Amino acid sequence: MDIRWVLRTIKAVAVLSFLVSALTGCDGNAPEPTANSKESNQNGSGMQSGQTGPYPINTKDSFSYWGTMSTTTASFYTNQGDSEYGKEVEKRTGVKVKWMTPQGSNINEAFNLMIASGSLPDAIEYNWASVYPGGPEKALQDGVIMPLNDLIDKYAPNLKKALSADPSLDKMVKTDSGKYYAFPMIRPESSLVYKGPMIRKDWLDELGLDVPSTIDEWYTVLKAFKDKKGAQASLTLIKNSKGPDLDSFVFGAYKVGDNFYVDDNNKVQYGPMMSGFKEGLKTLSKWYSEGLLDRDFSINDVKALDNKMLNGKSGATHYLLTTGIARYLDIMKEKNPYFDLVGAPYPTLSRGEKPFIGQTDFTYLPNYAAAISTRAKNPELIVKWLDYFYSPEGIMLNNYGVENVTYKLQNGIVLYTDLVDNNSDKLARGQVLSKFTKVNGPTILDDKYAPPPAYKQQEDAYHAWSNTDAQKHRLPPFITPTVEEGKELAKVITALESLRTEMMVKMIMGAESTDDVDKYTKKMKEIGVDQVLDIYQKALARYYRR
Repeated sequence: MDIRWVLRTIKAVAVLSFLVSALTGCDGNAPEPTANSKESNQNGSGMQSGQTGPYPINTKDSFSYWGTMSTTTASFYTNQGDSEYGKEVEKRTGVKVKWMTPQGSNINEAFNLMIASGSLPDAIEYNWASVYPGGPEKALQDGVIMPLNDLIDKYAPNLKKALSADPSLDKMVKTDSGKYYAFPMIRPESSLVYKGPMIRKDWLDELGLDVPSTIDEWYTVLKAFKDKKGAQASLTLIKNSKGPDLDSFVFGAYKVGDNFYVDDNNKVQYGPMMSGFKEGLKTLSKWYSEGLLDRDFSINDVKALDNKMLNGKSGATHYLLTTGIARYLDIMKEKNPYFDLVGAPYPTLSRGEKPFIGQTDFTYLPNYAAAISTRAKNPELIVKWLDYFYSPEGIMLNNYGVENVTYKLQNGIVLYTDLVDNNSDKLARGQVLSKFTKVNGPTILDDKYAPPPAYKQQEDAYHAWSNTDAQKHRLPPFITPTVEEGKELAKVITALESLRTEMMVKMIMGAESTDDVDKYTKKMKEIGVDQVLDIYQKALARYYRR
């Protein structure tokens, strides 16, 4: 593997990881783009973008655009249009856009209320694959958004060229009926793994212990952290919208996912109904009962996690590469120069096994897909505007900001200016870049020019977390149910997720015995899990046939 690929991999991660997002697509754990080798194409996915086209556009028309901001950007602005990025986009494209930025923490609710009101903006950037009841096919049938095939063909040469160059990506971003429904966020392969188990290496060294790779080794390490380092809770976790943020950490050792997943026979399974899930619960329950797992594992937010990891209350967690490892190393550089944090592999039962599953994403991330509503008066203009972000110039703006303001190019590598890395306000790189860039949205995440990571620990963690079979076992988030299937899913999924979270928390905390799993399995069947499995299986088969 080209070391330049690895070194660049992790910095573009920094661009996206500022966000401890308000979206569950990130659940406080935003995807963190990485960077690829010099030999990669402009978009880092083996695709060559087309030319920028006639920008700025000569028009007096405008349109409204509904979409979220990263929490870092939101700390400076209440509206994306007020940001340096928004101003630069208007100058370069020649189009006046009315940015509509939803406020508050419950963005799903804001989205649903907007759809229900019938008062729609011209373009809407959100997760149409999972948030809209029935998915994108239903949104098209309902007349909420319009199919984009003809519009992309005529007015989006940059996106069209990217999709034509990568058939697997092209398959991801359309419905089973072959309709393009949104402008996608496209990521290079090197950006797909950005989260995993991490552990205090300085504590391990002091205790003469290796980085754990099996469940038994994890128990030994966590016990030593409690008994010999005085950790209040050796392992701490953060809560996301679906309960403890694990990405099948622990459960994968028992050959199951902690939610819906695909087994070795391409059959969709539901982890909580599998025998391996019960074994994972037993392990976590044992750690909890012995004080090794944080008693607040089901309610911790980012602030609580930071407090425990930075103040010696915990020595391990499951968290982000840049927002976790790099940020923690930055913070502790002066406070405790001996502080060291490294990534650990997803645990297995036997040393040398390849982990069954872990965190990974796909080239297409549906969370930030921009669709055009049927209320739009000038969809051609919106398509031309969106296509700018797939041009070489638009890609550089979205990823790195403005040349000679936030960065300079030297020997094919981005060097950030003093405004970014040595500013008088003492803002971190990610904070400054959040004013000038927008990597969460319809664009291509770049890994061609990214500078190397700040810490070797990032590179090592990326390797440790990437060495799994997760790509084989993750259920793709962009499979699309039929309209009728979508209606059935809408009736079941929320209740099923609530029951799953209740089961996990109660059994890990010992409020209920893991022997009661069968009772929950019966409830899951009553709710309709078998119908969900059947729907997902059919949707997966249709996806393979696209």
